[in-house]
Amino acid sequence: MTTASEPRRPPEPGRPGAARPLAFVPAPKSPDPPEPVLSVRRVLGLERVLAGEPEVVAGAGQLDRPVRWVHVAEAPDVGVMLSGGEMVLTTGVLLAGDEDKQAEYIRSLHRAEAAAVVLGLGRAFPAPPDVMRRAAESCGLPMVVLHRPFPFAELTEEVQSRLVRSKFAAVSLSEAVRTALTALITAGAPLQRLLDEVAAHSACPVVVTNLAHRVLATAGERPAVDDVLRDWERIARQAGGSEGDGWIRAELGGRGERWGRILLCGYRGDTATGRLLADRAAEALVLHRMLGGGASRSWEEQSARSLLTDLVSGVVPARQLLPRARAAGLPVNRRTFVPLVVRDAEPAELDRLLRLLGLSGLAAGLAEGTAAVLLSLARDQDADALTTLFAARLRGRPETARAVVAAADARTAWDEVPAGLREARHVARAVADSTAARDLPAVVRLKDVHLRGLIRLLRDDPHVQSFAERELDGLLRAADDDLLPVLRTYLATGRNKSRTAQLHHVSRPALYRRLEAIQARLGVDLDDFEQAASVHIALLAHDAQQE
Repeated sequence: MTTASEPRRPPEPGRPGAARPLAFVPAPKSPDPPEPVLSVRRVLGLERVLAGEPEVVAGAGQLDRPVRWVHVAEAPDVGVMLSGGEMVLTTGVLLAGDEDKQAEYIRSLHRAEAAAVVLGLGRAFPAPPDVMRRAAESCGLPMVVLHRPFPFAELTEEVQSRLVRSKFAAVSLSEAVRTALTALITAGAPLQRLLDEVAAHSACPVVVTNLAHRVLATAGERPAVDDVLRDWERIARQAGGSEGDGWIRAELGGRGERWGRILLCGYRGDTATGRLLADRAAEALVLHRMLGGGASRSWEEQSARSLLTDLVSGVVPARQLLPRARAAGLPVNRRTFVPLVVRDAEPAELDRLLRLLGLSGLAAGLAEGTAAVLLSLARDQDADALTTLFAARLRGRPETARAVVAAADARTAWDEVPAGLREARHVARAVADSTAARDLPAVVRLKDVHLRGLIRLLRDDPHVQSFAERELDGLLRAADDDLLPVLRTYLATGRNKSRTAQLHHVSRPALYRRLEAIQARLGVDLDDFEQAASVHIALLAHDAQQE
């Protein structure tokens, strides 16, 4: 196919009727994309069409318009017979000699939102008619002429069969997705597994948001998802208003109430197929929520948990997690971050308290009955005062009166947040049990847990591990499993024998025999302060390594 601005080359010498070189090149395909829409460009790239030597004489910038159907029409008022998206084929036999009819024919197609017009050159029009070309260019309607005689029936058959196959493939894909998602829901799969399935079928990033465009969950190849999230607020609001450029959305909700949406971001296939995929996904997500008995807030907690867990683990660099944090609704520009780890409080309670106090932050459950909270404060806010207020209000509630709030120092750099969360987790672990909360400040910091906190921070040091093994070797290899707990209680009570005997429900003489056995196995004198302190430090290190 050539365009109107390209010179038409004559046949090569000695090769009468040789086909002219064609400037048209079909759009390149990405690796394994979804079936692309049947556009004007793709139709013109079909082998049967190329045999007719197509030349685009107008509207070359509109060749990616989708073709819904192919229609052969000669009548000047053809537009009244169209419903939009048709590629109209004509020889112009009823238009020859009447420029007004030629111009109106093009305008009629434009009003009917036809995809393109294809004019077969021949007896009626041996050359592209200027009136029709100018009218088409003015309307932005692709106009193509065929320089060789071409049976329109072949083109109609080819395109219609492709369209039917495409519609059948779309329905089949839709049913395959529905079946796969239903099976996952029946098996009790988590939300993330459902989204991974949708992303695998759509071959593009998938994002679930609430109505405020806050990201609740994502799926797809990580680099592509990060590209979407990097400027999420702007592009999400654009996509929320209209579909385009492969952004396809479906609303989430039921019983007259919307609570979120799912978006296919940059879907490369047919838009109608994409809408089917998005609709099937939305149906599954609504069903998943109904069967789980939860609300969209539980999805927000899952999103926060994923982000905070990745921050704590340090497996993913903090800089790479910044787009996810921003998309999750956490302010990150010019902020002060306060990492907290809370014991004996549910994430939902923490999240409600954040909203009640008007604080920006994320809260999510971690392991071992703890929850992480990341406060994001304006630089001019008093981080210590607000952290203390948060802890005091939390412990002032009957249901969370025993909560322990462990905090790291405030950070002004996002890259320092993971270390802060790990420090707060160390402090929370260093608090022996929730009954000790009465003797602790409202906000517990590393300085408040003294030796126990230091040991927790150093527990992975090989020298500390070697020291603990060496000091406790005699007990760790012993067959008497009750000796180590007795030693732990004895040292934790300040070597109070009466209290230790009471806690272990044994007589004083029985306790003395066990203490003698412990000293014999360790080769120490527990009445000597320095030796007892050494064993105590080794025991703290040993216990820290077991968590």
